[in-house]
Amino acid sequence: MNERSNFSSKLGFVLAAAGSAVGLGNIWRFPYLAAQYGGGTFLLIYLILAVTFGFALMIGEVALGRKTGLSAIGAFRSLDSRFGFLGILASIVPIIIFPYYSVIGGWVVKYFAVFISGGSSVAAQDTYFSDFIGGTFEPLGWFFLFIGITAFVVLCGVQKGIEKVSKFMMPVLVVLTVVISIYSLTLDGAMEGLAYYIMPHMADVSVKTILAAMGQLFYSMSLAMGIMVTYGSYMKKNDHLESSVRQIEIFDTGIAFLAGLMIIPAVFAFSGGDRSALSAGPGLMFITLPKVFASMKFGGFIGTIFFILVFFAALTSAISLMETIVSIFCDKFHWGRKPTCIFVLILSILLGIPSSLGFGPLSFISWMGMSVLDIMDFVSNSILMPIVALFTCIFIGFIIKPKAIADEVKVTDGTFKGEKLFTVMIKWIAPIFLIMILVSSIANALGIFKL
Repeated sequence: MNERSNFSSKLGFVLAAAGSAVGLGNIWRFPYLAAQYGGGTFLLIYLILAVTFGFALMIGEVALGRKTGLSAIGAFRSLDSRFGFLGILASIVPIIIFPYYSVIGGWVVKYFAVFISGGSSVAAQDTYFSDFIGGTFEPLGWFFLFIGITAFVVLCGVQKGIEKVSKFMMPVLVVLTVVISIYSLTLDGAMEGLAYYIMPHMADVSVKTILAAMGQLFYSMSLAMGIMVTYGSYMKKNDHLESSVRQIEIFDTGIAFLAGLMIIPAVFAFSGGDRSALSAGPGLMFITLPKVFASMKFGGFIGTIFFILVFFAALTSAISLMETIVSIFCDKFHWGRKPTCIFVLILSILLGIPSSLGFGPLSFISWMGMSVLDIMDFVSNSILMPIVALFTCIFIGFIIKPKAIADEVKVTDGTFKGEKLFTVMIKWIAPIFLIMILVSSIANALGIFKL
């Protein structure tokens, strides 16, 4: 059996795990949900949930990984053989997500290339995005490039690849986000967007707002994908687990907040206060924002910086997804790292091709009006992830008991300040939230209940 890799330091773990959590969900999904569900109201609810619901789930997963020294597929089984199925379910999630996420990552690289070559006005044309993704060879080419870059980093290993890239990319990502946020706030009409974004209004509080904030938190923090279990298994026993999780939360939530600060005021300024301009899905990033950049002074330059930022966010998350899959196969079959990386790369390319071609040659494949990529997203995010998280809560709360996790957290210095909160959340409150997310996500997809 191969010796388990480790992060060289607590900082390396925090930046790598934060890099996993900070992805496309923070950069484009958080801003459009915040705009749709009351701005400051959504932001306040999200922050409350992050320090309670998110904290409990993340610390549970990281502690499981460090306690067992295994990825998801082995961690649950090693503590109770009856829950081996949960490791398999958790392992399926990144295997589904990584290929289609890399397709979207390829779109980001394409737009970065367009902007850096001075084509910002071309990218702002109405049909540019649909024409691009509706092709065959070009979307595939960018998909292959993005997934190839990801595989190279993972192939280099935990310290020399993942940790080194995260230590460079995450600080740069923060600086770029702050720079664009400040610039956005200088635009005429941006202050109206800022006020909407940061001022909560209790009249906007609703079940839909709470469900949307819970769903975003779940999506944003890389929970129930086996990622935090895997990264926890690389964490040293002398690194303080509780403070590490808090720092990851701060990093993740801070980037999400800055992304909203970067995008909402700019789109408000561009649209004259029209919230509908903050459209859901890829439309915001690949259709609306290029138009916003085209209308700005120095828009080509700002757009280039923006897509570098989005590329970094997408890449760090893709790295964590691929590393999780590699770790799963290494643990299961005791393969070497390099052949496993090559196997996972080939498998992911084969699984990703249908998603890449799903808007062009394979557009005839659909289910409930969803493309291949949308189907993969629905199955992984709306069904499997809430189920995995729900069973993880049951596993920790009632099978191995919260004390098993608390003891792991206390290994470093004997303290766990959030133990009471963790116990209540993981046993009683989080499971209720997760059932609500699962039911509402399925109902939303079926058109029964619209979020």
